[in-house]
Amino acid sequence: VNKLGIVAISNALPQDITCLAADRMLLFASYDNILHAFARNKEVVHTYEGHKARIHLLLPFGDHVISVDVDNVLIVWNTQSEEEYLQVDFDKATFAVSAIMHPSTYLNKILLGSEQGTLQLWNIRSNKLLYSFPGWQFAVTTLEQAPAVDVVAVGLVSGHIIVHNIKFDETLMKFQQDWGPITAISFRTDGHPVMAAGSPIGHIALWDLEEKKLMCQMQEAHSTAIAGMSFVPGEPLLITNGADNALRVWIFDGPGGTGRVLRSRMGHSAPPTKIRYHGQNGEQILSAGQDGTLQCFSTVHEKFNKSLGRGSINKKKSKKKGLKLDTMALPPITVFASEVAHQSDWDSIVACHQGYITCTTWNYMKTSMGAHKLRPEEFSKHKPVDIYATAVDITSCGNFAVIGLSSGRVDVYNMQSGIHRGSYGKGTAHEGAVRGVAVDGLNQLIITAGSEGLIKFWKFKSKELVYSTELSSSPNGILLHRDSGILGIAFDDFSISVLDIETRKTVRTFSGHRGQINDMTFSPDGRWLITSSMDCTIKTWDLPSGCLIDCFLVDSAAVSLAMSPTGDFLASTHVDDLGIYLWSNRSLYSLVSLRPLPADYEPSMVTRPSTCPVQDVDVAGDEEVCDEMIEYVSPEQLGEQLVTLSTLPESRWKNLLSLDVIKKKNKPREPPKVPKSAPFFIPTVPGLIPRYIAPEEENDTQSKVVNLGVLAQKTDFYIYLEEALSTNKYTVPLNLLKSLGPSNIEIELRGLAPEGGGSVEVMLSFLRMIGMMLNKKYNFELAQAYLALFLKLHLKILSSEPNLLEELSRLSTQLEETWIHLRTLFNQSLCVLTYMKSALL
Repeated sequence: VNKLGIVAISNALPQDITCLAADRMLLFASYDNILHAFARNKEVVHTYEGHKARIHLLLPFGDHVISVDVDNVLIVWNTQSEEEYLQVDFDKATFAVSAIMHPSTYLNKILLGSEQGTLQLWNIRSNKLLYSFPGWQFAVTTLEQAPAVDVVAVGLVSGHIIVHNIKFDETLMKFQQDWGPITAISFRTDGHPVMAAGSPIGHIALWDLEEKKLMCQMQEAHSTAIAGMSFVPGEPLLITNGADNALRVWIFDGPGGTGRVLRSRMGHSAPPTKIRYHGQNGEQILSAGQDGTLQCFSTVHEKFNKSLGRGSINKKKSKKKGLKLDTMALPPITVFASEVAHQSDWDSIVACHQGYITCTTWNYMKTSMGAHKLRPEEFSKHKPVDIYATAVDITSCGNFAVIGLSSGRVDVYNMQSGIHRGSYGKGTAHEGAVRGVAVDGLNQLIITAGSEGLIKFWKFKSKELVYSTELSSSPNGILLHRDSGILGIAFDDFSISVLDIETRKTVRTFSGHRGQINDMTFSPDGRWLITSSMDCTIKTWDLPSGCLIDCFLVDSAAVSLAMSPTGDFLASTHVDDLGIYLWSNRSLYSLVSLRPLPADYEPSMVTRPSTCPVQDVDVAGDEEVCDEMIEYVSPEQLGEQLVTLSTLPESRWKNLLSLDVIKKKNKPREPPKVPKSAPFFIPTVPGLIPRYIAPEEENDTQSKVVNLGVLAQKTDFYIYLEEALSTNKYTVPLNLLKSLGPSNIEIELRGLAPEGGGSVEVMLSFLRMIGMMLNKKYNFELAQAYLALFLKLHLKILSSEPNLLEELSRLSTQLEETWIHLRTLFNQSLCVLTYMKSALL
């Protein structure tokens, strides 16, 4: 309650939860005729099955839980053993149970309310009816224990609230609300004698129990019926929720006893119609719903969610009239566009409303509706009946909004001032309704699509028509990927075309949907086009290959799609669903096959994402296929004629010539000294004054480094080089050398000389290994580094041995030929690059 944040999310149940109750240890939830108990607010630990009809009432009762179904069967369950303790059947004609509660201090007793208006007090341990209350001739809707013992508040369908003493069967006080049946009752327990009562139209009445009168009203606390209401024990806080998908905490700290909203969490009260990511970090999703609101949802944490409010013609008049009587409210938003540039300076969102000619601006930073209403000047005084805004886009700089109308007109407005900056075409840009508008990233071109089947390209500034092309069918909508200049066009015949705005030609055509295409979105790199349709499929098209690479079915058609600018999530909204679903991009964290799907591929049904991981059969099958795929391993050398470098890090070969300098820098100033052990008895000099004998200094100047000379043991590298003299296979010694560090490489090369225990033949074998590397043109930089270190270490010996000199002259010729070839390629590439820079820039 302090932050109104999510503490825990339970695992999902198969169907919608219809009833909820909790005690100090377990949380009880029911769907249809099955009751479940959750532990730690997460996993189901108990399941109670025995009802034949839907459960509609729950009451935790110590070590038991009581459930009542719509067939009037009451069952008392043992919480731990999941067994039935008691079952009571009531006759629907005489006593249809509609409310249940446990009176405080009444041991083993429950109070039942009925649709006939009568009340019954039962002892469930002995299964006896203790007392029947005659009632008030109206159906009981709710029962609530008052802070006083023996006192119960009874809510009736007539709007009456009866505060009744069940010990003496006396009515203490009676109130009446004119808003319909009582939906919820709660009492303050912080010292104020106040009772709150909810209504079906969203109002809350606060009754003073001392004065026995209405204290105040909280009108429009929710836009729908108050479903639940409860005061926090000992605090002036009231928690309410309703069918408008809102949860609110009210605090009573002001004069007059009225409450104000302290905290709230809310979503759409009607299904969203359009969603788009806002910004480039992929953390905010803007969503417009059928409830007329524009909201921002965070993909990081729900505490960053915010509502931009409901569209209104006149905000001041709307506030005076309230939600129910608001005639100034605008219709739901159908299309909107947003841009983060200049969002701190002026409005950054522009939206079209259903069947309405005026487009509204919204301010993301202020989380409210903006200052401007964008519409043509000739319609400023009167509103046309058959003309409305159909398409909208905002430039990447955030300065201009482009709006298309159903009459074929396309206008440009300034976002900062709201001033009309011109229109395209003579009178109208299209003969039919505008189905889509898009502006490129540099404000050079504007693309418009008309229902008559034409795509037109206009110069943004001069508003001249540059190009017009006729389409095969009437377009349903367009979407531009600004970074790559690719335009996606959805048609009324359920096909999709991809158009390059540079060449103005159709580069790809896709078909396969069997219903109207609702929305499209591009991946951030422009490689994928993801589409949703009324045939309940979501398809991913690969643009480079022109193939369908992914397709799956959902149980409800996706109305809108949006791909995250970072590429990690796909957001979707569905028909008759209040939520926004996030699908993770599996290609970012696992091996996924992007092979084209066959023509006869039948997509499988995928359950929509939930708050807990659900293992789908089809997803598991896909993962098995992915595991069987062989991952491509790059060969060591792509072609024998190509000069190939090794994959070793630079630290393994770059500093081989500088090892002596590195060792000199890292050499300690003085060798480490062994601490001298002190004797047990310290000797003293004989005399009257006792003095200690000064310790003698040891002059150990003998070197501890042993020069092995000819006794040096042959290393593995030395042995492999000796064997290679006869076999002429140098792969094994080369791989061994590649696995060594710089210091070990130097030691191995020093050991090849005769004074290090080697021989001239082994040195000749090493030079032949370098020659083999240059011939095959792989590990090119290693050959250079090893040869340079070898020459540095053994230059004197090499100059005195004719065999080695002959091998070195052969290596020198090879090196020169390879380098001349490489230098020619480098020069050609640099020339082309310089020409391209000077020609284009």
